[in-house]
Amino acid sequence: MNIDRATLSDVRAVAEIHVDAWRSAYARIVPADYLASLSVEQREAMWRRTVESGQPELLVAKDNGTVLGWVSFGACRDKDAPSSQAEVWAIYVAPNSWFKGVGHQLWQRARELLSQQGYGTCCLWVFPENQQAIRFYQSVGFVADNLPPQQFELGGRQLQEVRYVCRIDAKR
Repeated sequence: MNIDRATLSDVRAVAEIHVDAWRSAYARIVPADYLASLSVEQREAMWRRTVESGQPELLVAKDNGTVLGWVSFGACRDKDAPSSQAEVWAIYVAPNSWFKGVGHQLWQRARELLSQQGYGTCCLWVFPENQQAIRFYQSVGFVADNLPPQQFELGGRQLQEVRYVCRIDAKR
């Protein structure tokens, strides 16, 4: 498996994984109508802009040229976040590649790059109901933060996310 920066030729696969992973991982969390409305074409356009601008950074994991997953990351978007804090904006693996180490390798490469860029900590936001993701994040060194959950509306339902943080220089 190779982990590299995404190119324009990767954006369709990134978008397909984005939609498929949302529909699989969030089926019991996010309203079904919202998940059904997700558009690969809209996500492809979004990821095309990301690759063209370079913000946030986007890495893809490939095996024999097939994109298996991706991670986007950059400076933390939380208000009042110190400049030394990064954020995993999103990390998704194709559902047929779950539990095969793809996410772990993506995070390790992102962590290396964040360390090289001088970040000391990294955060991410996750649905508290997404226990599979939380187990993964904990396995790579993330711990629950003491911030209150972030509340928002999505697809007509009130949802919340909790923040997890990790030291960049900690070895895992």
